[in-house]
Amino acid sequence: MRFLTAGESHGPELTAIIEGVPSQLPLTVEDINEHLARRQKGYGRGRRMQIEKDQVTITSGVRHGKTTGAPITLHIENKDWTHWTKIMGAEPLSEEEEQDIKRKITRPRPGHADLNGAIKYRHRDMRNVLERSSARETTARVAVGAVAQALLKAFNIHLCGHVLEIGDVVSQQPEFTTIEQLKNVTEASEVRCADGSAETKMKTAIDEAKENGDSIGGIVEVIAENVPVGLGSFVHYDRKLDAKIAQGVMSINAFKGVEIGLGFEAARMKGSDVHDEITHDENNGFSRKTNRLGGFEGGMTNGMPVVVRGAMKPIPTLYKPLQSVDIDSKEPFTASIERSDSCAVPAAAVVCEAAVAWELANAFLEKFGSDTMSDIKKHYQDYLEEARTF
Repeated sequence: MRFLTAGESHGPELTAIIEGVPSQLPLTVEDINEHLARRQKGYGRGRRMQIEKDQVTITSGVRHGKTTGAPITLHIENKDWTHWTKIMGAEPLSEEEEQDIKRKITRPRPGHADLNGAIKYRHRDMRNVLERSSARETTARVAVGAVAQALLKAFNIHLCGHVLEIGDVVSQQPEFTTIEQLKNVTEASEVRCADGSAETKMKTAIDEAKENGDSIGGIVEVIAENVPVGLGSFVHYDRKLDAKIAQGVMSINAFKGVEIGLGFEAARMKGSDVHDEITHDENNGFSRKTNRLGGFEGGMTNGMPVVVRGAMKPIPTLYKPLQSVDIDSKEPFTASIERSDSCAVPAAAVVCEAAVAWELANAFLEKFGSDTMSDIKKHYQDYLEEARTF
C-alpha cells in the first residue's frame, strides 16, 4: 500500500489518496470519524479544535460499505477556510490586492520549518511553508491510519496509543489484560493516560505551561496485540519493519525520538536482562517469557505484542515568543504567534497509533497480500497453522 496527503492548514480541505487496499474490506465513514474525533480531544488543546469538527468524505474506492480495490480518496473539510479564502486562495492577485493581503509572515518562528523551508523554496512569505508544515496535516494521516486499523481489525490485530509522560510527570506502566481494556481506560482520560494520579499532575503541568505562555511535551506509547510472527524481514535494511515503524513515528510533527521495547534503556543493561527467552508448547507453538524487545527480533515481529514509544518535543509556537530575525529587514524581532496548543501530547498518541498501524498493515499485506480479503484470510490462516506447528 501507499498513500499521499495534500492540503494546507487554512486551505479548503485535506485530502488523502490510498492505493493498494484489497477489495471487500468493510469500511465506512464512521470507522474513520471515530479516530478523527479522538485526535481532536485532549487536555491542553487550543482554539482550533473548537472551530473544526473533522469529518471525512469518501469519494472513491468504497461502494456500499466495502472497498473495491481501487484507490480510496478521503476528504476532510477545513471549516476555518471561510475566514482565509482571500489569504489562501489559488487565484492570482493583482498588485493592489497583494498589498492588502494581511498575515504575510517574514519572521520565522524558532523550532518550526519556516526559515529552512523559505530558503529551500525561495519564499518571501513564509506562510507558504507553515501552512503545509503545520501539524494540521496529521488529520489526514489519522484518517489513513484508520483505514489501516480497519484492515488489521479484520485479522484480530488491535492497537492502543496512550500517554506515558507529560513534562516531568511520569505515569506508572499500565496493567491490562487486553488492548480493549487499556483503550477503555485511556479514552476516559483527558490526557489519554491510564494512571489516574499521574493524570492529575499532568493537567497541572499543562496549566502551568499555559499560564506562563509556554508549551510542554511528553512521551507516548503504542501497543499492538495479536501481531503474527514474521512481519518484516532480516534480509535487507529497508525491509526491517522496526526500522519502517521508527521512520513513520519520527515523521510525525514535533517527534524527536523513538524506541521499541526497552529501547535506550537496553544500552544500560546486561544482555541476560534484555533478551527474551524462548518457550514452546504443543498448543500454541513458540513464544517468549518476556517482551523486553517490544515484539521484534532481527527486524521482524516475533509474535509478542509490538511496543513502540515516541518522544514529542514541546510545540514551538509559544504565546511567550522567542527571538527571531525578519527575513526582509534582517532586524531582530520576537517571533510571530500563530494559534496553537499548550500541549498536544494526548492527540499525538492517536497520531502515533495511526503511524504504527499503517506500517503494520503495509507489512501484513506484503506478507499475506492479495487482491481480495477472502484470499488474504485463507493465506493468513494457513500461515498461522504452519507457524503453530513449526
